[in-house]
Amino acid sequence: MLYYPKIPDSRNCPDGKCVAFEKYDGTNLHWDWDRDFGWHAFGTRRDIFNLTEVGIAEFTAKHQHLSECVAVFDRDWAIELERVFLTLPQYQHVLEIKVFGEFLGANSFAGLHRVEDVKEVKIFDVWLEGFGFISPFQFITDFQHLPIARVVYQGKLTGEFTEDVRSGKYGVEEGVICKGGTGGEDLWMAKIKTTAYMSKLKQAFVDRWQDYWE
Repeated sequence: MLYYPKIPDSRNCPDGKCVAFEKYDGTNLHWDWDRDFGWHAFGTRRDIFNLTEVGIAEFTAKHQHLSECVAVFDRDWAIELERVFLTLPQYQHVLEIKVFGEFLGANSFAGLHRVEDVKEVKIFDVWLEGFGFISPFQFITDFQHLPIARVVYQGKLTGEFTEDVRSGKYGVEEGVICKGGTGGEDLWMAKIKTTAYMSKLKQAFVDRWQDYWE
């Protein structure tokens, strides 16, 4: 099962106002919250584990390079996110919520993380049972007091903005994710990556194959 959708590029995205969030070069993870049981599950975009001692051990055995993620989430996010879900009226009748974030360190690249780096989680999406992902505008309003993914731009998604991101004008390393619509089925997303990052990724691929054949 894919817990977070694949994001297309910006070629066929709708017109209209959007929010562009910085796209971080880490690992996409989710944490699941229930109104009765609190935080009870977590995993990558393709798997899920119980948030118990046994579940964490199973996750760590499969994803050793992500072993710090639960401790980081508990330290930085668990209490503050639950406070939002319990106090804001728009969440009062929602029984199940999934929160998505990027796990990374200062030198993370292409999903790999250095053991010695201090890690963090950047939350970038919230999914509600029976509705889907909330709109980017609601996401900013409800969670801007927390260290969410950085808002790079708000406005119409234009060709000029796309080229400015690719050329490095906005100071993002990997790129941005643009999101628009009112949430749920109306939500749309598009990714724009910088030319510098794509070149770095291509070179890393070449270097890996050179090492393999040598």
